[in-house]
Amino acid sequence: MTDTLTALPASVADVFETVTARNPHEPEFQQAVHEVLHSIAPVVERHPEFSDAGIVERLVEPERQIMFRVPWVDDAGQVRVNRGYRIQFSSVLGPYKGGLRFHPSVNLSIIKFLGFEQIFKNALTGQGIGGAKGGSDFDPHGRSDAEIMRFCQSFMSELYRHLGEHTDVPAGDIGVGGREIGFLFGQYRKITNRHESGMFTGKGVQWGGAEVRTEATGYGAVFFAEEMLRVRGESLAGKRVGVSGSGNVAIYAIAKARQLGAVPVTASDSSGYVVDDDGIDVDLLRQLKEVERARISEYAARRPSARFVERARPWEVAVDIAIPAATQNELDEDDARALIAGGVLAVAEGANMPSTPGAVAALQEASVLFGPGKAANAGGVATSALEMSQNASRQRWSFDDSEQKLREIIADIHGAAFDAAGRYGRPGDYVAGANIAGFERVAHAMLAQGVI
Repeated sequence: MTDTLTALPASVADVFETVTARNPHEPEFQQAVHEVLHSIAPVVERHPEFSDAGIVERLVEPERQIMFRVPWVDDAGQVRVNRGYRIQFSSVLGPYKGGLRFHPSVNLSIIKFLGFEQIFKNALTGQGIGGAKGGSDFDPHGRSDAEIMRFCQSFMSELYRHLGEHTDVPAGDIGVGGREIGFLFGQYRKITNRHESGMFTGKGVQWGGAEVRTEATGYGAVFFAEEMLRVRGESLAGKRVGVSGSGNVAIYAIAKARQLGAVPVTASDSSGYVVDDDGIDVDLLRQLKEVERARISEYAARRPSARFVERARPWEVAVDIAIPAATQNELDEDDARALIAGGVLAVAEGANMPSTPGAVAALQEASVLFGPGKAANAGGVATSALEMSQNASRQRWSFDDSEQKLREIIADIHGAAFDAAGRYGRPGDYVAGANIAGFERVAHAMLAQGVI
């Protein structure tokens, strides 16, 4: 497990011991559970009815875990076999909702940590959606469109039986963009003989998708950073912003930061990072990563104001705002201390759990504003819920209307986290506040619906 975890209060320690015993080789899942339990311990102590009803014990155990074989044939005619997952964690607030991730690092621990986080993230949006996550260890990088189509069709041929607009509604995540969603949705429609557009979000705008869904996670992270700064009487204007990653979330975080007057100066991929003191050129970055699927080093090769730093992470660059938007545990304690030394004011997580426990502790001890992923990157799933609403009513909202709704949801999430932290004696602690606010909504619903 990355970084040392702090001791848990007695009220929840037994639950964590059970989790570690039942899930001994799942460090990411254990890390996610530990963080939540540490935050919600005072809520459990204040509400003995939660303990009496076994709320926490039930919450850390998924309602359903689905794991399956995904056979497919590559362009050379060779049979390949991958493993597919769908962890349906909680449906107490609504149908399961969460993305699909295609990446070679995917395993049960990662999908369970993502699904667990999704419970609280989705609860924070107030949109009536439960928590789930899924994916496969399939790597779409370097595969032809035909290979990706065959894989997606095989994957959906098993998963379809567990999905539906009132049951479980997936979306995209790392490795699953518009191309993959199209193939997955097409196979679902073929098998079920239903054009059930509300069973998948992140669809193309021309066939049931919502405006701003592509941009939502990146935009939302920037909006959350803006809300945190506003509490301290600051704004984004003129601030240097460091962003990790160069995928969908990173690209649109960079784009929105520029639009709001900030200067985003970094982007990265697994080979290293680029720094551009003139500000990242969004159009060039999109061309390289979305069209050419090139390495980030090519950005520096085409942009005179940029330089490429190989096999390094961007947190050594001095910035005012940091948005880790690549993957889990990418920002460790040493990275956090480098950011602090560089004068960072705020960190808004664009990815899911990208900061290690040690990094979070260091940032909070230095009074750096810290927006955890379940709050700061909730824009994607919030807009997915808006897409579901549009599908149900067969309406279409404009880009501006959708963006305004997203901004309002993020402001509400910030307010809920800020208020919850204050109510439990943790003013300004957005990690505790987000966990508490999400947990309270889920726990009261579980209490009302009985032991199921």
